[in-house]
Amino acid sequence: MPDGIVDIVYSFHPVGRRCLVVEAATFRDVLSQWPSGVTVVTTVVDGRRHGMTASSFSSVSLDPPLISICLDRKLFSHGLIESTGFFGVSVLAKDQAEVARRFAGQTGEVDRFAGETWSTAETGAPLLDSSLGWLDCRVVHAHPGGDHTIFVGEVLAGHAARRTAPLLFHSRGWGQFADVLPDVATLADSRLVGSLTGHGADGEWIRRTEQRVRATGVRTRVLDLSLPTGSSLTPPSLGRNGAMLTDARQCTAMVASADQAREAVDRGVGVIELGADARDGNGLERAAELIQAAGNLDTDGRVVILRDAFTMADRDALLWAVETLIEAGATEICLDDTRGAATPLEVRATLQDAVGIARPVPLRVRLHDNDRLGLVKALTALKSGVHHFDTTLGGLDGAVATEDLVRLLGTLDVDTPVDAVALGRLADRVREHLGTSGEIPALRTNGVAAPATPPQPTPLPTP
Repeated sequence: MPDGIVDIVYSFHPVGRRCLVVEAATFRDVLSQWPSGVTVVTTVVDGRRHGMTASSFSSVSLDPPLISICLDRKLFSHGLIESTGFFGVSVLAKDQAEVARRFAGQTGEVDRFAGETWSTAETGAPLLDSSLGWLDCRVVHAHPGGDHTIFVGEVLAGHAARRTAPLLFHSRGWGQFADVLPDVATLADSRLVGSLTGHGADGEWIRRTEQRVRATGVRTRVLDLSLPTGSSLTPPSLGRNGAMLTDARQCTAMVASADQAREAVDRGVGVIELGADARDGNGLERAAELIQAAGNLDTDGRVVILRDAFTMADRDALLWAVETLIEAGATEICLDDTRGAATPLEVRATLQDAVGIARPVPLRVRLHDNDRLGLVKALTALKSGVHHFDTTLGGLDGAVATEDLVRLLGTLDVDTPVDAVALGRLADRVREHLGTSGEIPALRTNGVAAPATPPQPTPLPTP
């Protein structure tokens, strides 16, 4: 047997002889590498609440609904649960490490239940309202397990309260999920045609440029039927008004009504886009109805773009909007940093929750580069589980430049169907055509171009 193997396995001996077991330090070190969720286990005795942090929690059976917790026999809570015959389990969220520390006794002699709101269900055990969810249980079995007792509880009541990532315990510390970088990322450019129009480019040249960008592997928007006729930012029809568009099945059209969606499909566009605001309940209801109506059309995709998604004070409203629109039949959700105000931390906080709720429906993000942190926010999105991006060639409208993001993806070994070389050449040609040698002036939403040289960040004070 190789050296060291005896440290991590049992050596079995004939009956009557003492068995060798793993060393305690090695056993703890190995188990510390196993990540687990974190719960608070509670009970009540004579009207007084008691609780502790526990990670040895598991499901046992679906019918009947049974779960188990393993508690050290030396713990005070062990004796209480043994005597009361009931307990509650509250599953902690990623932002509740302080609660975990408090119930683990790491914050000194304090009221562990203070500062939180608690409910009761069938047994009277305290249940944490702000947890991801809770289970209220009565003990049906108590099995000896070395220096622990395995309590099996029958679940009498349960509640899934929040939609966010869980708190994890790993290597003797608290943490949370971090998505690995994707193998492949896709790109769309929904503002190319409108931005070139706003910069005064010729309609035929815009048509050719859009087709060439599309040929590199970027999905483009070829129609925006939602804007008033004659608006300075209304993209030209890439063909005669009402005429069929060639090879536009994988392109998108922005619409605001069922009639506009039908017109776009009749003209050969395969993907319908519409905008909504998660703050506007009535608007969300109309968007859901339009998505349902578009489901009866010959479409390959139905996309909802949620405006100012990263700076909402009520993030739960955004998550509810994502869930509602997917239930209505949306095949893709785009979170748009419409005003360019999102910070990397806001992007991270929003996506950690939204990506999980949206799966398996793709979540696309549109990020701005006004603060020169566009690629930082894009990398943050990648690490938060996003595989799909909406950018603009050359950063025409202040968004992250498509060619810059493709270059970043290449350095991270993230594949993309985009021809990076051809796309880079197109970006150079656009700059040349618009008469700029470097930065292309960004378009504001009111159609007024920003200065060619954007404001520079305020320098840090000299120490």
